[in-house]
Amino acid sequence: MMKVAYIKYGMLLVGLLFLSLNGIAQTETEPELPVKVHHIEPLFIDLVRDLGARKGEKELNLGADFANTSTFSQFDVLAEYEFAPIHRLGLEFEVGFSFFDGYGDNKNIPKNKMEALKLSAQYSFYVSPKHKTTLALGYAQIFELTDFSSYDSSLFVKEIVYSPFFIAAKGLGQQLHALIFTGPLFKHELGTDVTHVDWQLNTSFHYEIPNTSHFLGIEFNKEWIHGELEMTMRPQAKLQINEDLALGIVTGFPITKSEEKFSSFFRVIYEL
Repeated sequence: MMKVAYIKYGMLLVGLLFLSLNGIAQTETEPELPVKVHHIEPLFIDLVRDLGARKGEKELNLGADFANTSTFSQFDVLAEYEFAPIHRLGLEFEVGFSFFDGYGDNKNIPKNKMEALKLSAQYSFYVSPKHKTTLALGYAQIFELTDFSSYDSSLFVKEIVYSPFFIAAKGLGQQLHALIFTGPLFKHELGTDVTHVDWQLNTSFHYEIPNTSHFLGIEFNKEWIHGELEMTMRPQAKLQINEDLALGIVTGFPITKSEEKFSSFFRVIYEL
Protein backbone atom coordinates (compact mmCIF):
# COMPACT_ATOMS: atom_id res chain seq x y z
CA MET A 1 0.00 0.00 0.00
CA MET A 2 2.84 2.36 0.88
CA LYS A 3 4.45 1.77 -2.52
CA VAL A 4 1.19 2.51 -4.30
CA ALA A 5 0.83 5.77 -2.34
CA TYR A 6 4.42 6.75 -3.16
CA ILE A 7 3.78 6.05 -6.84
CA LYS A 8 0.62 8.18 -6.77
CA TYR A 9 2.41 11.04 -5.01
CA GLY A 10 5.32 10.74 -7.42
CA MET A 11 3.04 10.89 -10.45
CA LEU A 12 1.27 13.91 -8.98
CA LEU A 13 4.57 15.72 -8.44
CA VAL A 14 5.72 14.90 -11.96
CA GLY A 15 2.42 16.19 -13.33
CA LEU A 16 2.68 19.44 -11.36
CA LEU A 17 6.30 19.87 -12.48
CA PHE A 18 5.30 19.32 -16.11
CA LEU A 19 2.50 21.87 -15.87
CA SER A 20 4.86 24.41 -14.28
CA LEU A 21 7.51 23.93 -16.96
CA ASN A 22 4.86 24.09 -19.68
CA GLY A 23 3.59 27.37 -18.26
CA ILE A 24 7.12 28.79 -18.18
CA ALA A 25 7.72 27.67 -21.77
CA GLN A 26 4.50 29.30 -22.94
CA THR A 27 5.43 32.50 -21.15
CA GLU A 28 8.82 32.53 -22.86
CA THR A 29 7.53 31.71 -26.36
CA GLU A 30 4.28 33.67 -26.21
CA PRO A 31 5.03 37.08 -24.68
CA GLU A 32 2.08 39.20 -23.69
CA LEU A 33 0.83 41.38 -26.53
CA PRO A 34 0.66 45.16 -26.03
CA VAL A 35 -2.75 46.65 -25.31
CA LYS A 36 -4.81 47.74 -28.28
CA VAL A 37 -8.00 49.82 -28.42
CA HIS A 38 -10.61 48.82 -30.99
CA HIS A 39 -11.35 51.66 -33.42
CA ILE A 40 -13.27 51.83 -36.70
CA GLU A 41 -11.05 52.62 -39.68
CA PRO A 42 -12.66 54.86 -42.34
CA LEU A 43 -13.04 53.26 -45.75
CA PHE A 44 -12.09 56.05 -48.16
CA ILE A 45 -9.13 57.74 -46.41
CA ASP A 46 -8.00 54.54 -44.71
CA LEU A 47 -5.13 54.22 -42.26
CA VAL A 48 -1.70 52.74 -42.90
CA ARG A 49 -2.48 49.97 -40.39
CA ASP A 50 -4.83 49.48 -37.45
CA LEU A 51 -4.13 51.95 -34.66
CA GLY A 52 -2.00 50.24 -32.00
CA ALA A 53 -0.82 47.70 -34.58
CA ARG A 54 0.75 44.48 -33.35
CA LYS A 55 3.79 42.84 -34.90
CA GLY A 56 2.92 40.41 -37.70
CA GLU A 57 -0.41 41.94 -38.72
CA LYS A 58 -0.86 42.03 -42.52
CA GLU A 59 -3.62 43.17 -44.84
CA LEU A 60 -4.27 43.41 -48.60
CA ASN A 61 -6.74 45.96 -49.99
CA LEU A 62 -8.16 46.27 -53.51
CA GLY A 63 -10.25 49.32 -54.36
CA ALA A 64 -12.25 50.79 -57.24
CA ASP A 65 -13.55 54.35 -57.50
CA PHE A 66 -15.98 55.80 -60.06
CA ALA A 67 -16.62 59.54 -60.34
CA ASN A 68 -18.42 61.89 -62.74
CA THR A 69 -17.56 65.48 -63.63
CA SER A 70 -19.26 67.90 -66.00
CA THR A 71 -16.95 66.88 -68.88
CA PHE A 72 -15.70 63.33 -68.21
CA SER A 73 -16.03 60.23 -66.07
CA GLN A 74 -13.12 58.78 -64.11
CA PHE A 75 -12.48 55.20 -63.03
CA ASP A 76 -9.68 54.48 -60.52
CA VAL A 77 -8.32 51.18 -59.25
CA LEU A 78 -5.79 50.71 -56.46
CA ALA A 79 -3.94 48.01 -54.56
CA GLU A 80 -2.54 48.37 -51.03
CA TYR A 81 -0.37 46.09 -48.93
CA GLU A 82 0.09 46.97 -45.27
CA PHE A 83 1.90 45.21 -42.44
CA ALA A 84 3.34 45.75 -38.95
CA PRO A 85 7.06 44.81 -38.65
CA ILE A 86 7.06 45.71 -34.94
CA HIS A 87 4.43 46.57 -32.35
CA ARG A 88 2.72 49.95 -32.89
CA LEU A 89 4.33 50.56 -36.32
CA GLY A 90 2.48 50.11 -39.61
CA LEU A 91 3.95 50.30 -43.13
CA GLU A 92 2.06 50.47 -46.43
CA PHE A 93 2.76 50.28 -50.16
CA GLU A 94 0.06 51.54 -52.55
CA VAL A 95 -0.24 51.83 -56.33
CA GLY A 96 -3.17 53.29 -58.25
CA PHE A 97 -4.34 53.66 -61.88
CA SER A 98 -6.75 56.19 -63.41
CA PHE A 99 -8.81 55.85 -66.61
CA PHE A 100 -10.92 58.60 -68.20
CA ASP A 101 -13.80 58.78 -70.66
CA GLY A 102 -14.99 62.14 -72.03
CA TYR A 103 -18.34 63.43 -73.18
CA GLY A 104 -18.69 64.69 -76.75
CA ASP A 105 -15.65 66.31 -78.38
CA ASN A 106 -14.08 67.72 -75.24
CA LYS A 107 -10.30 67.87 -75.72
CA ASN A 108 -9.39 68.65 -72.11
CA ILE A 109 -9.95 65.12 -70.88
CA PRO A 110 -7.09 63.79 -68.70
CA LYS A 111 -5.15 60.89 -70.14
CA ASN A 112 -5.02 57.37 -68.70
CA LYS A 113 -2.13 56.83 -66.32
CA MET A 114 -0.63 55.06 -63.37
CA GLU A 115 -1.81 57.62 -60.85
CA ALA A 116 0.80 57.36 -58.12
CA LEU A 117 3.13 55.28 -56.00
CA LYS A 118 2.67 55.81 -52.27
CA LEU A 119 4.88 54.70 -49.37
CA SER A 120 3.54 55.30 -45.85
CA ALA A 121 4.44 54.73 -42.20
CA GLN A 122 2.34 55.20 -39.07
CA TYR A 123 3.25 54.89 -35.39
CA SER A 124 0.75 54.79 -32.50
CA PHE A 125 2.49 56.66 -29.67
CA TYR A 126 -0.43 56.74 -27.22
CA VAL A 127 -2.84 53.86 -26.55
CA SER A 128 -5.27 54.16 -23.63
CA PRO A 129 -7.94 51.49 -23.07
CA LYS A 130 -9.12 53.48 -20.04
CA HIS A 131 -9.98 56.50 -22.21
CA LYS A 132 -10.71 54.42 -25.36
CA THR A 133 -8.25 56.66 -27.19
CA THR A 134 -5.33 56.18 -29.57
CA LEU A 135 -3.04 58.86 -31.01
CA ALA A 136 -0.66 58.30 -33.92
CA LEU A 137 1.80 60.12 -36.16
CA GLY A 138 2.59 59.17 -39.72
CA TYR A 139 4.23 60.12 -42.98
CA ALA A 140 3.42 59.39 -46.62
CA GLN A 141 5.72 59.87 -49.62
CA ILE A 142 3.69 60.12 -52.83
CA PHE A 143 5.10 60.04 -56.36
CA GLU A 144 2.57 61.47 -58.85
CA LEU A 145 3.24 59.98 -62.30
CA THR A 146 2.76 61.18 -65.86
CA ASP A 147 0.22 59.63 -68.26
CA PHE A 148 0.97 56.51 -70.30
CA SER A 149 1.35 58.37 -73.61
CA SER A 150 4.04 60.70 -72.23
CA TYR A 151 6.48 58.13 -70.87
CA ASP A 152 8.99 58.71 -73.68
CA SER A 153 8.72 62.50 -73.85
CA SER A 154 8.49 63.84 -70.30
CA LEU A 155 9.43 63.14 -66.72
CA PHE A 156 8.08 59.84 -65.42
CA VAL A 157 7.44 61.42 -62.00
CA LYS A 158 5.63 64.75 -62.40
CA GLU A 159 5.19 65.69 -58.75
CA ILE A 160 6.38 64.58 -55.31
CA VAL A 161 4.08 65.02 -52.33
CA TYR A 162 5.42 65.05 -48.76
CA SER A 163 2.59 64.29 -46.35
CA PRO A 164 3.11 64.15 -42.55
CA PHE A 165 -0.13 63.48 -40.67
CA PHE A 166 -1.68 63.13 -37.23
CA ILE A 167 -4.49 60.76 -36.16
CA ALA A 168 -6.71 60.89 -33.09
CA ALA A 169 -9.35 58.19 -32.53
CA LYS A 170 -11.78 57.74 -29.64
CA GLY A 171 -14.48 55.25 -28.76
CA LEU A 172 -17.75 56.92 -27.74
CA GLY A 173 -19.45 54.23 -25.71
CA GLN A 174 -19.69 50.65 -26.94
CA GLN A 175 -20.71 51.12 -30.59
CA LEU A 176 -19.86 54.70 -31.59
CA HIS A 177 -16.41 55.69 -32.88
CA ALA A 178 -14.87 59.01 -33.95
CA LEU A 179 -11.61 59.70 -35.79
CA ILE A 180 -9.65 62.72 -37.04
CA PHE A 181 -6.95 62.49 -39.73
CA THR A 182 -5.13 65.74 -40.58
CA GLY A 183 -1.90 67.18 -41.94
CA PRO A 184 -0.27 69.33 -44.65
CA LEU A 185 0.55 68.24 -48.20
CA PHE A 186 3.81 69.71 -49.51
CA LYS A 187 3.66 69.41 -53.31
CA HIS A 188 6.72 69.92 -55.50
CA GLU A 189 6.48 69.89 -59.30
CA LEU A 190 9.61 68.28 -60.71
CA GLY A 191 11.51 70.26 -63.30
CA THR A 192 10.32 73.54 -61.77
CA ASP A 193 10.81 75.57 -58.61
CA VAL A 194 7.07 75.41 -57.90
CA THR A 195 6.16 74.15 -54.44
CA HIS A 196 2.86 74.78 -52.69
CA VAL A 197 1.17 73.57 -49.53
CA ASP A 198 -2.36 72.18 -49.30
CA TRP A 199 -4.08 70.94 -46.15
CA GLN A 200 -6.35 68.01 -45.41
CA LEU A 201 -8.73 67.48 -42.49
CA ASN A 202 -10.75 64.27 -42.54
CA THR A 203 -13.28 63.49 -39.83
CA SER A 204 -15.31 60.30 -39.55
CA PHE A 205 -18.03 58.88 -37.32
CA HIS A 206 -19.10 55.23 -37.29
CA TYR A 207 -21.65 52.98 -35.62
CA GLU A 208 -20.69 49.32 -35.18
CA ILE A 209 -23.66 46.96 -35.25
CA PRO A 210 -23.78 45.09 -31.90
CA ASN A 211 -22.36 41.55 -31.81
CA THR A 212 -20.98 41.88 -35.36
CA SER A 213 -18.06 43.45 -37.21
CA HIS A 214 -20.37 45.30 -39.62
CA PHE A 215 -20.59 49.08 -39.40
CA LEU A 216 -22.27 52.14 -40.85
CA GLY A 217 -20.64 55.55 -40.91
CA ILE A 218 -19.77 58.77 -42.63
CA GLU A 219 -16.58 60.58 -43.63
CA PHE A 220 -16.16 64.29 -44.24
CA ASN A 221 -13.11 64.74 -46.46
CA LYS A 222 -11.90 68.34 -46.50
CA GLU A 223 -9.00 69.81 -48.46
CA TRP A 224 -7.73 73.37 -48.74
CA ILE A 225 -6.27 73.51 -52.27
CA HIS A 226 -4.60 76.82 -53.14
CA GLY A 227 -6.52 78.34 -50.25
CA GLU A 228 -9.96 77.13 -51.38
CA LEU A 229 -11.97 74.59 -49.40
CA GLU A 230 -13.17 71.42 -51.14
CA MET A 231 -15.38 69.12 -49.07
CA THR A 232 -17.00 65.78 -49.85
CA MET A 233 -19.41 63.84 -47.65
CA ARG A 234 -19.04 60.06 -47.92
CA PRO A 235 -21.64 57.77 -46.30
CA GLN A 236 -20.31 54.22 -46.06
CA ALA A 237 -20.85 50.69 -44.83
CA LYS A 238 -18.65 47.68 -44.19
CA LEU A 239 -19.86 44.11 -44.47
CA GLN A 240 -17.71 41.48 -42.74
CA ILE A 241 -17.97 38.38 -44.94
CA ASN A 242 -15.91 36.15 -42.63
CA GLU A 243 -13.06 36.47 -40.14
CA ASP A 244 -10.55 37.50 -42.84
CA LEU A 245 -12.62 39.06 -45.65
CA ALA A 246 -14.67 42.27 -45.68
CA LEU A 247 -16.32 44.49 -48.31
CA GLY A 248 -16.57 48.27 -48.00
CA ILE A 249 -19.02 50.45 -49.95
CA VAL A 250 -18.75 54.26 -50.08
CA THR A 251 -20.75 56.95 -51.88
CA GLY A 252 -19.50 60.52 -52.37
CA PHE A 253 -21.47 63.77 -52.45
CA PRO A 254 -19.57 67.06 -52.94
CA ILE A 255 -20.64 69.71 -50.41
CA THR A 256 -18.70 72.64 -51.84
CA LYS A 257 -18.87 73.70 -55.48
CA SER A 258 -16.75 71.23 -57.40
CA GLU A 259 -16.22 69.77 -60.86
CA GLU A 260 -16.76 66.34 -59.35
CA LYS A 261 -20.33 65.10 -59.07
CA PHE A 262 -21.60 61.89 -57.48
CA SER A 263 -18.96 59.20 -56.90
CA SER A 264 -18.80 55.64 -55.59
CA PHE A 265 -15.99 53.61 -54.09
CA PHE A 266 -15.62 49.91 -53.29
CA ARG A 267 -12.94 48.30 -51.14
CA VAL A 268 -12.14 44.61 -50.67
CA ILE A 269 -10.23 44.02 -47.40
CA TYR A 270 -8.39 40.78 -46.77
CA GLU A 271 -6.52 40.05 -43.54
CA LEU A 272 -3.52 37.83 -44.31
